[in-house]
Amino acid sequence: MIEISERQLTLEEFLALPETKPGGEYIDGKIIQKPMPQGKHSTIQAELILTINSLVSRQRIARAFPELRCTFGGRSIVPDVTVFSWDRIPRDENGNIVNVFETYPDWTIEILSPNQSPGLVTGNILHCLNHGSSLGWLIYPEEESVLVFPHQQQPQLFQAATDELIVPKFMGEFKLTVGEMFGWLKL
Repeated sequence: MIEISERQLTLEEFLALPETKPGGEYIDGKIIQKPMPQGKHSTIQAELILTINSLVSRQRIARAFPELRCTFGGRSIVPDVTVFSWDRIPRDENGNIVNVFETYPDWTIEILSPNQSPGLVTGNILHCLNHGSSLGWLIYPEEESVLVFPHQQQPQLFQAATDELIVPKFMGEFKLTVGEMFGWLKL
């Protein structure tokens, strides 16, 4: 992540700026540019969203979103994947999904890109957990491991292919192992 602002901005000033690709994040008065996703990152992100939504979206349990800006608690961040339980998806007066999410995700997922700061990404996961998220994942594609952050618990490292990853309770019977996730990278 690259810091791109030279002076401290207010959150309101940041939100008035045009969106960038990839998205910039507002953290402690500064704009931090996220890195452009690469092959492993994009593959895991796409497969994870498809897998989660195939199980829970049609049943109106939850929905996974890619690169969704979430603004809450004085930050505006763009996790790689956010999952909102169905009843917490922000809607307008017609029942349609809103464009601006001013709340925390129930489950935040980050996929570490090369040259990305693990500390900054971990800070965003902790910010989500401190504001109401029930779970955070930090996926390390190069190491084929996942650091799972349950709310108000010690983080847990999953790295064996047979390790079954912890998911939020609202996900019901959803199961995913480390081996299944990183198997998506093999062609």
